[in-house]
Amino acid sequence: MDISSGDDSDISESEMEEYEDKSYEKLKNGKYTVMVSDETYTCPYCPKSNKQKYRYKDLLQHASGVGNSSSAKRKPRVKANHLALARYLETDLVPVVSSSKPVVEEDPPSGCDHDEKIVWPCTGIVVNIPTRRSADGRSVGESGSKLRDELIRRGFNPVRVHPLWNFRGHSGTAVVEFRKGWPGLHNALSFEKAYEADHHGKKDWGANDDVKHGLYAWVARADDYNASGIIGDHLRKIGDLKTISELMEEEARKQDRLVSNLTNIIETKTKHIKELEAICSETSKSLEVLMEEKENLLQAYNEEIKKIQLSAREHFQKISSDHEKLKSQLETHKKELELRGVELEKREALNETERKKLAEELEQNAVQNSSLQMAALEQKRADENVMKLAEDQKRQKEELHNRIIQLEKQLDQKQALELEIEQLRGSLNVIRHMGDEDDKEVLQKIEASLKDLREKEGELEDLEALNQTLIVSERKSNDELQDARKELINGLKEISRRANIGIKRMGELDGKPFLEAMKRRYNEELAEERASEMCSLWEEYLKDPDWHPFKRIKLEGGEEYQEVIDDEDEKLRDLKAEMGNEAYKSVTLAIKEINEYNPSGRYVISELWNYREGRKASLKEGVEFLLELWETVKRRRGMT
Repeated sequence: MDISSGDDSDISESEMEEYEDKSYEKLKNGKYTVMVSDETYTCPYCPKSNKQKYRYKDLLQHASGVGNSSSAKRKPRVKANHLALARYLETDLVPVVSSSKPVVEEDPPSGCDHDEKIVWPCTGIVVNIPTRRSADGRSVGESGSKLRDELIRRGFNPVRVHPLWNFRGHSGTAVVEFRKGWPGLHNALSFEKAYEADHHGKKDWGANDDVKHGLYAWVARADDYNASGIIGDHLRKIGDLKTISELMEEEARKQDRLVSNLTNIIETKTKHIKELEAICSETSKSLEVLMEEKENLLQAYNEEIKKIQLSAREHFQKISSDHEKLKSQLETHKKELELRGVELEKREALNETERKKLAEELEQNAVQNSSLQMAALEQKRADENVMKLAEDQKRQKEELHNRIIQLEKQLDQKQALELEIEQLRGSLNVIRHMGDEDDKEVLQKIEASLKDLREKEGELEDLEALNQTLIVSERKSNDELQDARKELINGLKEISRRANIGIKRMGELDGKPFLEAMKRRYNEELAEERASEMCSLWEEYLKDPDWHPFKRIKLEGGEEYQEVIDDEDEKLRDLKAEMGNEAYKSVTLAIKEINEYNPSGRYVISELWNYREGRKASLKEGVEFLLELWETVKRRRGMT
């Protein structure tokens, strides 16, 4: 039963889902005939004039295509019926179809004209593709990949969709290429039937009854191939005209050639196998002869070995007998020697034990005496060095103090003499101007003043010589103090830094702020590498004598100037922006220390440092700390 002659009343779009459910229930209850035979199906909703026989796959494509059609010609009732049919085929007829004989797509299609010429490889034609005008006046349309994906989704499996273009742009037509072989032909025919079932086939396109909506498609045949225009030109470029019978004959010829080639190969292989069998037979005979010779040789060898083994066994028995006799004699002699040895050991045991104990005690005493002597000698040397260093420093400080006092006195005397000389010169000038140079009394005063002036100048020269001697002596003492300070620093380098006095490397760059800054950007391993690179770079900057990031500012309430860090220095400004304030502080502290303690060399130096007060330690503080540390070591040694 079908409903092709039912009423023409229609439904609204909102009622389609409810109508689809009702139609599906009618199909399940068997009200309409769908399955004609195991391999043939029909659509109960198409008009009788369009009744066709379908395979399961083709009917499913027909029902899905009509149900999902966007054509305005399709009424909602027709779409709902076909959607219900597709649902029924997918849900209820699948077990029936799966149990029936499957359609083998590797065979030529049946039910079509085998003498009709088609374009090979199978090619479909799609027309009425929507286009639009672009800004330059040319026609443009959808890409071929979009249409190809739609056809794949519907189960036609095309290889490629090629839109056709002319001088006006997109022509609104496209060529659908299918795979070679019978599976491609099956897909092409299913593609054509689906569009014919949707009334969008080649005949529907050729009918001049109404305005065409949607895509129209069919399989390219001889009339399309020979037609003039863009479609015919493209088909002649990509394919040839062949009938299904010709394709079957060509396939048969290929099969025959393949069978012939395989037969020749089999015959060749058979001949080769026979040759190998003959060679194998000859080789087997040769092996049998060799195996017989080998058995004979092996038998002779075994007999010879038996003779040798028998002779060796007799010789071994004789040797074993002689060995047993000698062994018995040796055992007797050994026991006698052991008894004599035991007696000797008893006699010497006491002497040997006492001698060993005495030797060990002597050796231990010698080692202890040697260690004590070395320790006492080292302690004595250390005490002498420390006391000598302390006494030298004390003596040098006293001499330096005395020389400074003497130098200050000499400077006072020098200044007094210079003042007195100037006064004498002034008096002499006054006498010359006030008196008559011919006056005898005036001349005597002048002569006396000149004599005093010469004496004072002589005293001034003696004071200057003494002053130079004291300056040289002061410089020598200062050099000795600096050498002593260096020796003290080198000594303290070997001792771990305590709470108050130690060694500080002035101008050394602290790398921790650089590492912390890099850890915020990279992982730990990469951060350490980048931090090391940045520290090396800034250490080179610190050594550069041409880089002087300081400026002079005038102190308030005076004429004195002070050097401070120039915050506008380009390198420092970039460092602060890139690495942060802590790295900036580390670099500025290092450059300040270099500028203060080693501005000419621009390298890191060691300095005696008072960590408790945060200042440079005096030589006296270093010596006192060293003496205190030595006394502590001496007390510990005395306790042990």
